[in-house]
Amino acid sequence: MRSGNWLVKHQAQQLLNAPDTATLKGLRDRAILALLLGCGLRRTEAAGLTFDRIQQRDGRWVLVDILGKRNKVRSVPMPAWTKAAIDEYASHAELREGNVFRPVNKGGRSTGERMTEQAIYNMVVEYAQALGFAKVAPHDLRRTFAKLAHKGGSGLDQIQLSLGHSSIQTTERYLGTEQDLTDAPCDHLGLRL
Repeated sequence: MRSGNWLVKHQAQQLLNAPDTATLKGLRDRAILALLLGCGLRRTEAAGLTFDRIQQRDGRWVLVDILGKRNKVRSVPMPAWTKAAIDEYASHAELREGNVFRPVNKGGRSTGERMTEQAIYNMVVEYAQALGFAKVAPHDLRRTFAKLAHKGGSGLDQIQLSLGHSSIQTTERYLGTEQDLTDAPCDHLGLRL
């Protein structure tokens, strides 16, 4: 059973490469897409992200104390490429504190205090439609994060912690059920005749 949409790896890469990084808006949009794909954040969490939440822990970049659904607090490891995208955007926008993602006006300057959740939704849909990806929304990038992490060998429990799911069954629904006949469970038993 497939619950919701997600992108396969090459589609996720296409989406990540879609923004025009010669503009501040494009740098911002790429940073948002990198955050949604690389960390599995909800659009509400991305809109509310502040610079003080991006910290180094145990030698890696982490989003600390992210407030999720039902006021659950979690920390989320962040890949280096997501941090690089945020840094490039923040440097060009001359931002160092407060909300990370802010509106960009038609003149190409950062304005306002923070982007809205709806603006992030609209941005994701716009890039997805331009690439011909039907009905892709920000939450589908969260599913993409889970699916790609699992296919890459990450443990289900670690994906659950990153997503902030209370139940492992919720994480399993994100992954869908898909039988892999080339690497079946029986191949890992270590038994033989």
